[in-house]
Amino acid sequence: MDVSILDAPSPPAPLIPPAPKVHPRPFGGSLLGELRIAREMSRNLVGAYCEADFEDLFTPYTFLGQPGLVVSDPASARRVLTSPNYVRPVKANRPLRPLVGEGLLLAEGATWKRQRKSLAPVFTPAAIGGLLPHFQDAGAGLAEALDGRSRVNLAEAFHQAALDAVLRALFSRRADAEGAVLAKLARRYMEGPAHFNLMDYVSKGADDLTFLDGERRRIGGQWLDAVDALIAARRAAPHPEVRDLLDRLLATRDEDDAPPSDREIRDQCGSMLAAGFETTSRLLFWTALLLAQDPATQNRLRAEVRAFPPERVASLDDLKAWPLMRSVLFETLRLYPSVPLIARTALEADEIGGFAVVPGCMVTISPWLIHRHRKLWDAPTAFHPERFLDQPHPWAVEAFLPFGAGPRVCIGAGFALAEAQIILANLLARVEIGLASERPVIPVASITLGPDHEPDFILTPIVQARP
Repeated sequence: MDVSILDAPSPPAPLIPPAPKVHPRPFGGSLLGELRIAREMSRNLVGAYCEADFEDLFTPYTFLGQPGLVVSDPASARRVLTSPNYVRPVKANRPLRPLVGEGLLLAEGATWKRQRKSLAPVFTPAAIGGLLPHFQDAGAGLAEALDGRSRVNLAEAFHQAALDAVLRALFSRRADAEGAVLAKLARRYMEGPAHFNLMDYVSKGADDLTFLDGERRRIGGQWLDAVDALIAARRAAPHPEVRDLLDRLLATRDEDDAPPSDREIRDQCGSMLAAGFETTSRLLFWTALLLAQDPATQNRLRAEVRAFPPERVASLDDLKAWPLMRSVLFETLRLYPSVPLIARTALEADEIGGFAVVPGCMVTISPWLIHRHRKLWDAPTAFHPERFLDQPHPWAVEAFLPFGAGPRVCIGAGFALAEAQIILANLLARVEIGLASERPVIPVASITLGPDHEPDFILTPIVQARP
């Protein structure tokens, strides 16, 4: 027998990051059960799932008199997200409307179709490639801000870096300089009024009880006024060349070759902020947390980044030099989807998976649940980035829905992934990431998937090899 085989170290056990407690049985079936669901979901939108939810592909329910169906079958979920018979619940728009108005994020029907078509040129690969210098500047700014610091709150640092990247890309403004007022308003809104509250749950529509939304209207109004002023200034003194998304928005035309109004441009800026700031920040946080607990993968990823440093990235094609980076981000999005729950309301009767759907039925599609479903993934709770390395394209994985699906799939997915890759690469090229505490970090879902607490990270500078 080959003794070396016996002496060879066994592969490390896969990382199983902690998650909210899975209840042994469902809460529903009675008023008391529904109240328990409401209590759990008010604490954490992914905190009310039971064991059966990770085994069953369809779960009918009734909640406070409204029929509903949880759909975890990927094909059925994609059909719902593609069908015009299913629309966003009206009251789901309440938290963000004061910030985004009638922008693409919340628009419906013909308005949405017109906006989506006119915005398509803004998010082509070539257009996103033109924004890479903004991401590189934001990544370099993050590295500079953390230089010399050994113990940091990376959740906070990534929040600032992602916001800086978005404001640079939108308006060519730094979050810590000429864009400071915008940054302050954006953070105050997204970290406070943007989250669901009790009035959102009990209201029947988007305009119910809005007299109680004073903070939303006040901060949202200040943001809209600030963006209006930027648009007016840019029209008065346009850039000689395209530098940012505002330049591209001003140049868009609809199918009748008509330019957008200033109000529509303003609302699209709010949509881009709401869709691209906190979601990317959370992606970066969860990725750093996983890498801190998996030093081997972190070291491999660092070697990949140092072989092709972020300052060499000049186009989206250059990001292909980081296949492991892409796989790590996708695996992070699988375990920690930025948007963990998608709801749709049925307009007409239908049938899904053999279950009758009546008009008004709430169809719940949870990427959190689908991405961890025991019938859809091998080792569903394990961090295993290699599962995406062999995929020609992750969107080909039917059970992978981090950006939604169908016509309303996130138009800015390429923007967000390029931003995340460059910011993370700037950090990994300079430091090793570790955790200061072994206290488990539990995901808590609201408008995005965040942590139950923000842990401190230990940053150890990389010793540069001498030539």
